Amino acid sequence: MNRRAWFLFLTVSVLWGMPYLLIKVAIEDLSPMAVVFGRLAIAALVLLPIAAARGLLTALRGRLPVVAALSLVHIVGPFLLITYGEVHISSSLTGLLIAIEPAVIALLMLRAEPLTPLRTAGLGLGFVGVAVLVGADLSGDRLGLLGAGMVLLATLGYGIATVMVQRRLGDVPPVALTAGTTAISSLVLLPFAVFALPSGDVRAVSWAALAGLGVLCTAAALLAFYGLIAAAGPSRAALVTYVNPVVAVLLGVVLLHEPIGLGTVAGFALIASGCWLSTRPARVPSETPVAATV
Repeated sequence: MNRRAWFLFLTVSVLWGMPYLLIKVAIEDLSPMAVVFGRLAIAALVLLPIAAARGLLTALRGRLPVVAALSLVHIVGPFLLITYGEVHISSSLTGLLIAIEPAVIALLMLRAEPLTPLRTAGLGLGFVGVAVLVGADLSGDRLGLLGAGMVLLATLGYGIATVMVQRRLGDVPPVALTAGTTAISSLVLLPFAVFALPSGDVRAVSWAALAGLGVLCTAAALLAFYGLIAAAGPSRAALVTYVNPVVAVLLGVVLLHEPIGLGTVAGFALIASGCWLSTRPARVPSETPVAATV
């Protein structure tokens, strides 16, 4: 990956390392449906004026069906599944389960990007690192298995959507694409959100968490992620899911003064090694022609 791709990679890793904590805070006072709709509506209100001022919304003409499909697969479905799933499982376990996304995308992209032994080893090493870092436990309530299943299903949506962006929408400016998907998603969820409004008092910290989810973890993160897909491809873009748990641990150390153990250091080293190996381009012998892919 080039320098710009690495910058986008680190940006997305940080922004998508934050939402699991913010979701846990927000659902203390708000329903999962209200949290998902709120973060999407905030993101749309931020992005639509920017896209309109730059004259970028015209790029969506003739693309609304595929943009609508992307909204459902990449945003509405996964956001609801993860938020409802976090009602039953811990945020750290959510991050661990989401980390299987690169494997899902690798399977979806087998024709275009065959798995080499090096890439396979990198993916495996990264997953082991995530397991070491956050611990493969199913802590939560009696519906923990259901919550874990919801999160795993969300990773399938993320994987399909990542491939869709590269194959069908790679030429659409990220600002226009993100504005379109968040706006469509908000409209889809609006009828349901009306019946999910809070009935009691909502603490300021919950509103702040919702604002952070909308502006940072949705609007800014999706902008950076779509740009990363265009710059590095879907398989490498999905590797941010290996770094998200690291960000969560660092936030805990800085803000909550949580200790760093040997397991944390070992997990970080494994994840970094796995990301490096998985982003290595395949070596193609000069005498062998490269087959065209569709």
